[in-house]
Amino acid sequence: MIAALRALSLTAAALALSACVSLLPEAEPSQLYRLEAAIDPAATVAPPAPTFGLVLPSTGFVQAASGDRILTVTGDEVAYIASARWVAPASELVEEAVERAFDANTGPARLVTRGEMRTAESVLRLDVRRFEVIYDRGQDAAPLVVVRLRATLVNRSDRALIDEEVFEAEVRATDNRVSAIVAAFDAGTGQVLTQLVDWSNRVGAPSA
Repeated sequence: MIAALRALSLTAAALALSACVSLLPEAEPSQLYRLEAAIDPAATVAPPAPTFGLVLPSTGFVQAASGDRILTVTGDEVAYIASARWVAPASELVEEAVERAFDANTGPARLVTRGEMRTAESVLRLDVRRFEVIYDRGQDAAPLVVVRLRATLVNRSDRALIDEEVFEAEVRATDNRVSAIVAAFDAGTGQVLTQLVDWSNRVGAPSA
């Protein structure tokens, strides 16, 4: 009887462990991932115009996803992917991606450094509202990556609102693996930043 109970307990423990593992994508132990998030320069081209400067304060970021862990959502439950982390906090990686996006920008909008703040016409405030993996088709299927960014442009001289917009991208990962999920984050963030740069070019000029 005791042996039977022990066997039953071991079977239950094995089933519980396999269920937990199935909740997560396959990943190498302690693997670190970068965020490339390249923009589409062709989609950011604006009519010839004088360049103008934008000041970018620190980017706001949803707290649950701001660290170096990759946030997942399954129904009402949230968790982080085990043994997989961003190479730096996600908030820092997105800020760096924003800077690269404006560096690659062929339009008139330019981010200015702190030493050049006096030359900036507008303040660009960014707030990342969602940066997460959604398991909307079950915990073994390829998930959906959602990136949502709220942008506000304010006139630097009188603090008047110029415009505000919300940009969002949803990209389905090709597989339930961390590498595929990171690739979806790259694509989704790139789409959002392409929209952000294009919008900044169109509405951020002092005459807009």
